[in-house]
Amino acid sequence: MTSPDMNPADVSIMQTPGQQSPNGFKSAAAKAVSKAASPWLLPLIFGVGGLLIWEFGLWATNPERFLLPRPSEIISVLSEDDRGVDNTIFESIFEASRTTGFIILSSLVVGVILGVAAALITTRFRATNEVITPLAVAMNATPIVALAPIFNNWLGLTSPRSNQAVVVLIVFFPVFINTARGLNTVDPNQIELMQSLASKPWTIIRRVRIPSALPFFFTALKLVSSLCVVAAIVAEYFGGSQSSLGSKIITYAGFTQYDAAWAAVLAGSIIGIVLYALASVAERLAMPWAHRSWNSP
Repeated sequence: MTSPDMNPADVSIMQTPGQQSPNGFKSAAAKAVSKAASPWLLPLIFGVGGLLIWEFGLWATNPERFLLPRPSEIISVLSEDDRGVDNTIFESIFEASRTTGFIILSSLVVGVILGVAAALITTRFRATNEVITPLAVAMNATPIVALAPIFNNWLGLTSPRSNQAVVVLIVFFPVFINTARGLNTVDPNQIELMQSLASKPWTIIRRVRIPSALPFFFTALKLVSSLCVVAAIVAEYFGGSQSSLGSKIITYAGFTQYDAAWAAVLAGSIIGIVLYALASVAERLAMPWAHRSWNSP
């Protein structure tokens, strides 16, 4: 029991070590919220600040609309009727985002699977490295504007497979090179220890090489999450569905609807940001120990 005239400081001193005052709980909760929000706070501030500079900078200079529309104009055009269809521009861009998003997501999955599989094969069978690596380098050196017409001729001008093939090739090379490097960046002592325990080669890959390759793999995954959006939209300039972001950008720009064209560009940017965020979340789930070590003082 405490006396009525005892001050709060004396009461806090009398608390047992396992107890915590309500203010302590509030402080811990505030720290947890601040720690969770800190990785996103600076990019959010930078993004909002960039939009404000964009908006008021163009408002002050008042350039021609075909040069660069203001963000407010891009947002307001979404509610207008789309030319030649019974939809608003927002509905048309949303449908185009679904079409392009399917191409991006399916190609990303296939490209990642092929890249990881090729890296595992070249690590397990060294002779295949001399065949696969030069071929991958040659494919990566070929520009998209050269690949897209060729695949359109092979797989069909309006078929989504031609665009998917372009994106798969763009995704394959970074995933293959980074994962292969990670699989081979292993402490030799760990390999010798596993071999001394009579471990099979695939067991060594699964228990030693793959954990070592995870940071390299997720670096490549975050890289291609943005590259695949660019590759898909550029490939759509040369063929594919007419209801896609690349086709919409060309159409709107052709009719001098530059604010609508920028709205379609914004939709592609949102897809890339979402994919990058998902790759970052997957990295934290797969490597929680690395995240703790990065944040440690």
